[in-house]
Amino acid sequence: MNDRVKAAVIGSGNIGTDLMIKMLRFSQDLEIAAMVGIDPASDGLARARRLGVPTTDQGVNGLIAMSGFDDIRIVFDATSAGAHVANARALAPYGKRLIDLTPAALGPFVVPAVNLEENLDAADINMVTCGGQATIPVVAAVARTAPVRYAEIVASIAAKSAGPGTRANIDEFTQTTAHAIESVGGAERGKAVIILNPAEPALIMRDTVLCLVDAPDPAVRARITEAVERMIADVAAYVPGYRLKRAVQITQVDGRPHTLVADRPVTHQVTVLLEVEGAGHYLPAYAGNLDIMTSAALRVGEQIAARTPQAVK
Repeated sequence: MNDRVKAAVIGSGNIGTDLMIKMLRFSQDLEIAAMVGIDPASDGLARARRLGVPTTDQGVNGLIAMSGFDDIRIVFDATSAGAHVANARALAPYGKRLIDLTPAALGPFVVPAVNLEENLDAADINMVTCGGQATIPVVAAVARTAPVRYAEIVASIAAKSAGPGTRANIDEFTQTTAHAIESVGGAERGKAVIILNPAEPALIMRDTVLCLVDAPDPAVRARITEAVERMIADVAAYVPGYRLKRAVQITQVDGRPHTLVADRPVTHQVTVLLEVEGAGHYLPAYAGNLDIMTSAALRVGEQIAARTPQAVK
């Protein structure tokens, strides 16, 4: 008997299509029951039909009208921040669990390796951004060892991997990621920068994490390195292409008050260089920024499904 939890994906672009394929190929707990789009000619909807997945090109209203809608427990939204607000409003009366892959930030921010357990019961889970999924685990690892007075992340992604939704949400990306660096990562202040790299051939996602900390004790600095390396392994368990580009660097800063943290004590800067290579399931390998979003969202959906009572699966 198929006891997998039924799920729908709204958004038939690159992210939604990759998520659908991951669900079909690898998920033991989730069954893709609908692919939803608004462009009848989209490759995502065409591919879903070829794979036997029920589809609609009428958006969220088309999903609600589908014959199997009542059996769907989880809805992944891979549209845009503005569209998610409307989709969440339309789905609110039906009691679905929403996993939001846009920067809308209606629900709690979730980074699976950091704070999944405490948010599994939330009605609308927000997956922050690709830059947040890649860098917040590192900030959190440092913050669990020494107070992070300031954290700044720079996410560089291939311009080819930035679709219309990403380009339309640049402001939301930086604001949402900066907020999550503080609320999830534990930094006192956070800043996020995104770079769309037009290089040819396209380069894989690269991320730089800078943390200002007060860590005068060499033993504390050693624990910071150990914590970051453990966290990298935790994320790589669900994003295989996630890895350190260079060894963790911890360098001493001068004794003057740092302008970014006023008079708070800061003795060292932690620098972590990351890269994220995509798995190549639907997207090219350079699109690690999209792969980390779909992989993280799938991890959240599977954990929710595992907790769903058998009687309502």
